[in-house]
Amino acid sequence: MIYRTLGRTGLSVSEIGLGCEGFQTPEITEEILAAAEEGGVNYIDVYTSDPAMRSNLGEALKHRSKPFMIQGHLCTTWKDNQYKRTRKMDEVKASFEDLLTRLKREYVDVGMIHYVDSFEDWEIVQKKGVMDYAKEQKRRGRIRFIGLSSHNPTVAKKAVESGLIDVLMFSVNPCYDLLPANEDLNPLFEKESYNKTLINMDPDRQSLYETCNRLGVGITVMKAFAGGDLLDETRSPAGKALTVNQCIHYALTRPAVVSVLTGVHSAAELSENLAYETATETEKDYALAFASFPKISWKGHCMYCGHCAPCAKGIDIASVTKFYHLALTQQKIPETVREHYASLPHTASECIACGQCESRCPFSVPIMENMKKAAALFGK
Repeated sequence: MIYRTLGRTGLSVSEIGLGCEGFQTPEITEEILAAAEEGGVNYIDVYTSDPAMRSNLGEALKHRSKPFMIQGHLCTTWKDNQYKRTRKMDEVKASFEDLLTRLKREYVDVGMIHYVDSFEDWEIVQKKGVMDYAKEQKRRGRIRFIGLSSHNPTVAKKAVESGLIDVLMFSVNPCYDLLPANEDLNPLFEKESYNKTLINMDPDRQSLYETCNRLGVGITVMKAFAGGDLLDETRSPAGKALTVNQCIHYALTRPAVVSVLTGVHSAAELSENLAYETATETEKDYALAFASFPKISWKGHCMYCGHCAPCAKGIDIASVTKFYHLALTQQKIPETVREHYASLPHTASECIACGQCESRCPFSVPIMENMKKAAALFGK
């Protein structure tokens, strides 16, 4: 297992984490956690307010030989035998107390403010008690870091820029990334949203990832498989199925992404996801599949896929391009970006414009022009 630093929290998190969908019975929960432990997973998202599922997890965590970090959600409550989101402070407080009690924990590593997709809701979270409560729990040591989950890139970016959150949980996959921001979640799932030709990543989503990277807000990923739709050709919005490895690799190559949280219902499903850690670069490669999607085009947009390699001068073209994009979002080059660029063994200024990289790029990216611009921006 590869571990990544969760932004400015400093937490070392497995790049494949675990959702809580499978904790339906004590037996299945135990099997999933045993497989997670064996595979090196150390991070679990607990959005559910289902008392039984929380208790199942709490019992299974008691005797683990290695500790798991918990991303526990605030603002989820259990009513009429179903999960609901809430902003009522008595419900928020009662649910968080229930979470700690059932998990048998004194704290959660990340207290995730649940499901903020509109600017109005973000204002409510800030001004009607939820954020104040999260801060209070952090002061008391019951939450180590504050997070927020969202599907809307413009709202999520505002939350990130506020400085109030340390972690963002966001829906990241190659189909959702094409769609514009919307305060309604449903268009992400509707086939009608993908019936027209879609070209390149939505700029608000790109800007969100780059802003998180600049400000040190680590991203944990939900819906990497679009609820399984991307793995089934008959349901895939792209009109073509992708593999588990391709979906995970896409998410993990976005700026600021630290961990893909996989919602599994069995140990066997988790093992399939964990196979990513030993997969070959060919098995992970998503570029050629993306280039063949019938109604989706990434023409001219660098996907950081690495097909441009090898460079005759040894330049890591994908990394240079990523740092160049990160720098473009700012009036002044962030110091961290400049230092990471400077630490590369070979930089854009060494490009000899031979064109070999462009002949291999599946997305017709103007790489030589990008190298020229990066060299001018960063200097030698």
